[in-house]
Amino acid sequence: MLIAQISDTHIAGPDQKTYGIAPMAENLARCVEHINSLTVMPDLVLHSGDVTNDFHRDEAQRAAEILAMLDCPYYLVPGNHDDRNVLWDVFGGSACPTRAGGFLNYVVEGGAVRIIALDSLNAGESGGMICDTRAAWLRAILGQGGMQPTVIFLHHPPMQCGVPESDLDGFKGADVFGEIVSGYPNVERILCGHIHLLTHARWGGTVVTTAPSMGMQLNLDLSQSSPSKFLLSDPAYLLHHWIPEGRLITHCIQVNDARGPFDFVQH
Repeated sequence: MLIAQISDTHIAGPDQKTYGIAPMAENLARCVEHINSLTVMPDLVLHSGDVTNDFHRDEAQRAAEILAMLDCPYYLVPGNHDDRNVLWDVFGGSACPTRAGGFLNYVVEGGAVRIIALDSLNAGESGGMICDTRAAWLRAILGQGGMQPTVIFLHHPPMQCGVPESDLDGFKGADVFGEIVSGYPNVERILCGHIHLLTHARWGGTVVTTAPSMGMQLNLDLSQSSPSKFLLSDPAYLLHHWIPEGRLITHCIQVNDARGPFDFVQH
């Protein structure tokens, strides 16, 4: 099974660049084209939130027009730059197949890996949240899955990553989330976005992976001594490959004009 992950597209309104300088719609289109050109087509694409930049419906519809060009199904969860009601209006029934208790929580079955979408939006706040309702839903869903390999995807990483976007924004309910996940060794990975950097860390008995930038790369300052800034960059996405030996292998794909491929022989 092959899963592609994109994140933090921050799409601006029609014919606009994000913050006036970042061509995020064009970057998303480049990623879609690149995914469609892969020798092995992913079974599905996961978008781990911040679909839009300013919560607006026209931004979500612009994203939907681009994502519709994918040659495989895609699914998404809300980020802190999204309005979950707008996402449901635009993507509900397809990229958000169902919602539970007003949250964009759902399960994608049928593949070698079970996919659980978890809504971590805390409306009006930058940081994430898993409330009692969402925690109870997750506990029940995990309990129904037996020991099938499982991936949980959400927007916010539930632990500190050494940058303000995780450490200062915070994550309410992370302790409960971790307690739930640690009880299920079949949770192979937790996939997140939010920090615009590729990271991997052990947490809750599994591995948390955050997606790289789609063109607004976080300016990494581990001292956290200045406000967050971003760098304009080529977009990137992740490919998560579940192999028959029972292992999830992650590759970072840079979408740029790299030369090659070349044989490993002297020219």
